[in-house]
Amino acid sequence: MNAATPTEAFLAARDRLLELSGEPDRARAEFRWPDVGPSFNWAHDVFDAIAEGNDTVALRIVESGEGRGSGAGAPEVVRSFAELKRRSDQLANWLLQIGARQGDVAMLMLGNRLELWEIMLAALKVGVVILPTSVVLGTHELVDRVDRGRVRWIFAAPEDAVKFAEVPGGYRGIVVGGDDAAAGQAGALSGWVRFEASHDAPTGPVAKTTASTDPSLIYFTSGTTSLPKIVEHSHVSYPLGHLTTMAWIGVRPGDVHSVVSAPGWGKHAWSSFFAPWNVGATIFVLNYARFEAEDFVAELDRAGVNTFCAPPTVWRMLIQHRLDRRPRGLREVVSAGEPLNPEVIARIREWWGLEIRDGYGQTETTALIGNLAGDPVVPGAMGRPLPGVDAVLVDPLTEAEADEGEVCLRLGSSALRTGGAVGAHGDASHSALPPVNLMTGYFGDPEATARAMRGGLFRTGDVAQRGEGGVLTFVGRTDDIFKSSDFKVSPFEVESALIEHALVAEAAVVGAPDETRLNVTKAYVALAAGAAADGETARAILLHAREALPPYMRVRRIEFFELPKTSSGKIRRVELRRREIAAFDAGERIASEWREEDFPGLKG
Repeated sequence: MNAATPTEAFLAARDRLLELSGEPDRARAEFRWPDVGPSFNWAHDVFDAIAEGNDTVALRIVESGEGRGSGAGAPEVVRSFAELKRRSDQLANWLLQIGARQGDVAMLMLGNRLELWEIMLAALKVGVVILPTSVVLGTHELVDRVDRGRVRWIFAAPEDAVKFAEVPGGYRGIVVGGDDAAAGQAGALSGWVRFEASHDAPTGPVAKTTASTDPSLIYFTSGTTSLPKIVEHSHVSYPLGHLTTMAWIGVRPGDVHSVVSAPGWGKHAWSSFFAPWNVGATIFVLNYARFEAEDFVAELDRAGVNTFCAPPTVWRMLIQHRLDRRPRGLREVVSAGEPLNPEVIARIREWWGLEIRDGYGQTETTALIGNLAGDPVVPGAMGRPLPGVDAVLVDPLTEAEADEGEVCLRLGSSALRTGGAVGAHGDASHSALPPVNLMTGYFGDPEATARAMRGGLFRTGDVAQRGEGGVLTFVGRTDDIFKSSDFKVSPFEVESALIEHALVAEAAVVGAPDETRLNVTKAYVALAAGAAADGETARAILLHAREALPPYMRVRRIEFFELPKTSSGKIRRVELRRREIAAFDAGERIASEWREEDFPGLKG
């Protein structure tokens, strides 16, 4: 697909996906990544093209404070595409004035506030590399990120700027927002400057100087099993690559899109930046001090949200509150972050008449696998490879393609870029080109990059099964799956069965070492509100697991526990596994756990 300019090439590919909306088989067969040339810059070539003279609302942020509620009287910020174009040009000029240079890394430790979107656009325009960072991080994590991320600039609100008093580094700090007293306190600590000074900069456009292959964003991974790696994306891999995310969400021009996702993690850029703005849709954000399910759904209704994405935890909360009235504007609902359990899909279908379409991707990629609008949804399955994605399952022992194996991307799948014959399993002629929507590598870590991309494949570390029609179902992380006797146990499958029980709010399953079976299945359970952490509850859940699971998967131990999570909300099963190994090595039983043998009639 060739066009005269990067803008024309991008928009032609985008429009083709929009034309094929509702025809998922054709979209997968016919879509080809556009050739956007050597100097593609999404902020210049796509956002500015859409924003020129466009007074459509691009961003709407509603504040829902503690005890204040939301609704028509809640404070809100509204900006049009044209306004954000002018402001990001002004901010880009200011960044250059204060000494920012192409290739500098800027940490953005900001919540869902207007300045976050302004800074991201401006940084992309001048080639400053964006490092989104969660506001929940502490000093130890910030020291690591500033050091390994080679951070030159930090943008933070006053309450977070003060965290950097004990963070060494040759960076320059910019305090965003706050009153004079709060900003002054932050400035006194480290000589930070006020972001408000940027409003005095010229508003004219800035020159495009970046190459398509230059870095645009870097992310620290969640670190569920090891020290977080640093993912580097180019001006193509994330901005252009999110055409897959746009197609999966089903967002269209004129839509209002909303997502439950905190800044600092990849999913925020997926669904609160690139995907909706690729089509000129409005991004709607509800800021809340505490998540209130009833208020949240009411706000989706009031705002006329058409497409909505939330992680499984939020979907489960909506069900627990029995919110059975569909917001009137909703057309598409999707879920990502962790696999979605079938019973959640069934309940929303019953109540709202909408099918939650699961999707899968990583920080290292954009959306890779998903259920497109029009796909028949298999409950519990994550769908098929999205348009332009050449994914295969590889047996980790034989390195052969299999119906169960590690999800991998072929490196160099040229047919999915510019045309060519593709076989039943995505076979195509190969070149040295990597997949469009894959990171360029792990920042500062060529060894980790080589391990992830060995043998002509990018290895996700996730295992899936292929079912009828090529539909893929998530099995688990390669690090999480364990053997009990001679059977492989998927924590996700066991957890899916456990949360069907009314007393279980959340569960994490690991293999507990056992002299006879190698491992037995142990469930760490966060109980639903009002449930008692006692023997009666333990027996009820163990009995439920016995009835719902095959014998080799059956839960044999249970403990009521506050699940350890990363700052992005993912469960750190590795910590639970270490706890089990330590107890086994010490020859001790964990005092707070319940076992099958504690209950007559369950053992066996």
